[in-house]
Amino acid sequence: MAMSARPSKQIRTMRDLLRETEIHLLECKVCFEKFSQQRRPRNLPCGHIICQECVSSLARSPRLECPFCRRACRASETSDCLPVLHLIEILSTVVIDASASGAGGAAQGHVPGLASAGCALQLAFGGWGKLINPTGVAVCQQSGSVVVAHDGKKRVHVFGSTGARMQQFAAKGEFRSDVKYPLDVAVTMDGYIVVTDAGDRSIKVFDFNGRSKLVIKETFILPWGVDMNPQNEMIVTDSEAGTLCLLAADFKKGKLQKNLKVLTNMCHPHGVAVCRASGAIAVVEHLKAAGSYATNTRVKIFNRAMKLVGQVDSFGLSLLLPSELHATAVAFDQQTNILVADAHNRMVFCLGKVKEFPSFRPVVTHGLSYPVAMACAADNTLHVLDSGDHSVKIYSSGE
Repeated sequence: MAMSARPSKQIRTMRDLLRETEIHLLECKVCFEKFSQQRRPRNLPCGHIICQECVSSLARSPRLECPFCRRACRASETSDCLPVLHLIEILSTVVIDASASGAGGAAQGHVPGLASAGCALQLAFGGWGKLINPTGVAVCQQSGSVVVAHDGKKRVHVFGSTGARMQQFAAKGEFRSDVKYPLDVAVTMDGYIVVTDAGDRSIKVFDFNGRSKLVIKETFILPWGVDMNPQNEMIVTDSEAGTLCLLAADFKKGKLQKNLKVLTNMCHPHGVAVCRASGAIAVVEHLKAAGSYATNTRVKIFNRAMKLVGQVDSFGLSLLLPSELHATAVAFDQQTNILVADAHNRMVFCLGKVKEFPSFRPVVTHGLSYPVAMACAADNTLHVLDSGDHSVKIYSSGE
C-alpha cells in the first residue's frame, strides 16, 4: 500500500507546482491574462515582463512607463521574453502527459486549501489601470463581494467574488461626501461601506450603490485603519492622535450615535482588525526612532474589554526571521488566528490565537510584492491587497 500511495502524492505535488508556475510566471501582472503566442510576453529594459497587449495599451505616446518601477522607455525597446515562451511550450506538453496518464482524483483547476505550512493562491485580479496604489481591502461576509480603496478617479471599487468589477464610486472632489485620500475600508454587517479619508480627516459611509449615508468630521487628526466589531460598531485608529476610537451609527438613517476614545497614548496606530467571534482587537503600531526616518512596528492584542493581553515588536519577531520585519496589516481568520502581513519579507505569517500569542507560522511565503492590507472572508479565504502590483490576491484556506 505504501508503494502505491507514493505516485499519487507526486502527481498532486506536480499539479500544485504547475498551478503555482502558471500563476506566478506565466501570466501578465498588469492584466492577469495568461501569456501565449498571441499575447506574447515582452521584456522591458528595466527587467519587468508584461504582455504585448499591455505594451500597446500603455504606449499611448512614444514613451512607455513601466507600471511597476515607473522607468520610461520606448515600445520599440521591448523584446520577446524567449525563456517564458519556451517554458510555455514545455509545460503545455507536461500538462497533456499528466492528464493522459489518468492519474488525478481532483477536479481540474482545484486548488488545495491552507495546509499547516502555508496556503495556495486561488485567484488574483486588479492590476495597474484597474487599481492604482490601493490602500485598503474588505470583504462582505454575506455576499463575498470585495471592496477596495485606491487612488483612482473613483476611489472605491466593488468586485464580485470572482474578480469581476461590479461597482465604482466615491469620486475625488471637493463635495462633503467625496473621497480625497482613502486609507482603509470596512464593510458593516448590514451592508454599508466605511472609508477612512485622510484627505479631509473624516470617516465616510456609503451603501453598495455608492450613495453617501454618513460623513463624520472634526473628530480625527489622521484616521487610518477601520474594522467592525461583533456589535456592528466601527473601530478606528487615529495615527496622529495615538488613539483607538469606537463609533456606533444608524447607517440606514445616517445618524452617528456614539463616538468614544477607548484607547489613548498609542504610538502611530495604523492597521486594525477585530475578531468577529471573540471581539479581540489587533493593532499595528509604527515606532519611529527620534531623529531617524527608520520605522519599526509592533503588534498589540487587546481583549474585548480593551485590556492589553500581548504585544510583539519587529525586534522580537526578527528572532524568528532571517531579516528585518515590517508589519503593514493584521487580520483574524475564521479560527480566530492572528495574521500579519510583512512588507519587508513579502509574506503573511500567523501569530496563533490570542491565548497562544505570539507563536509563529508562515502562511504565504512567495508571490507577494508589497502587501498593505488583508481581510478574511466567511469561507476562510484570505484576501491580500498587494500594492506592489496593484492587485488583490485570494488564497485558499482549509483549516
